[in-house]
Amino acid sequence: MDTERTFEDCHYSPRPVAALASDHPHGEHIPPHRHPRAQLIHTLTGVMTVISDGGSWVVPTGRAVWMPAGIDHAIRIAGDVAMRTLFVEPAIRPNQPGNCEVIDVSPFLREAIVAATRIPLDYAVGGRDERVMELILDEIETAPRLELHVPMPRDPRLARLCEEVIADPSRSMTLGGLAAGIHVSARTLARMFHRELGISFGEWLRRTRLLLSLPRLAAGATVLEVALEHGYDSPSAFAAMFRRTLGVAPTAYLARDRA
Repeated sequence: MDTERTFEDCHYSPRPVAALASDHPHGEHIPPHRHPRAQLIHTLTGVMTVISDGGSWVVPTGRAVWMPAGIDHAIRIAGDVAMRTLFVEPAIRPNQPGNCEVIDVSPFLREAIVAATRIPLDYAVGGRDERVMELILDEIETAPRLELHVPMPRDPRLARLCEEVIADPSRSMTLGGLAAGIHVSARTLARMFHRELGISFGEWLRRTRLLLSLPRLAAGATVLEVALEHGYDSPSAFAAMFRRTLGVAPTAYLARDRA
């Protein structure tokens, strides 16, 4: 790993793909910024929450978020995060994603990204190092996409309501009760959610509570604490939702995160 390499070095690398290794302590907040290249931001440990105008993307251990070039974003760190970032020239590939999205990182892709952090920024054209970078781009294109995104509406009333839910996810809430708070009917609020976000309020709430729980788990909170903090009556109800969405129980997720 080149410990002297910086973000600026990667931005202006003479080659179209560059990689950087950086470590970030629990609780760090990286303020809003943008990059001239697209990024694949991967975490080997801990959880990152990447925040932009379009919403929030939660990136647990073993996942990565694709961030197109030129988009302002901030990053919140939960648990000690070993971040491995790939910087990619825009439009180097015709199928390069145009939107933010979270991808699953296979063990093969993970090792390739780690190896890329040791490749010189001026790697030889046509050589082994360039082929590694091209292979990483191939793997990104075919990696499974994950629903680890909390979309945020543009309508000011709906945005304020969503912000209140995110600030206090443990409180009991119904569509009717929330609708009354912004002086519309439950049916109108349901239509607003579908129109603005493309999903129902129930789906948005379920996804939001799940994604808010991941940084708390990474920070060391127990499954019981996290379940109660996010509006679940019992750890078993939270665990069932967690397993249904991420494919593993919270305890298995914690074991993998801390491995």
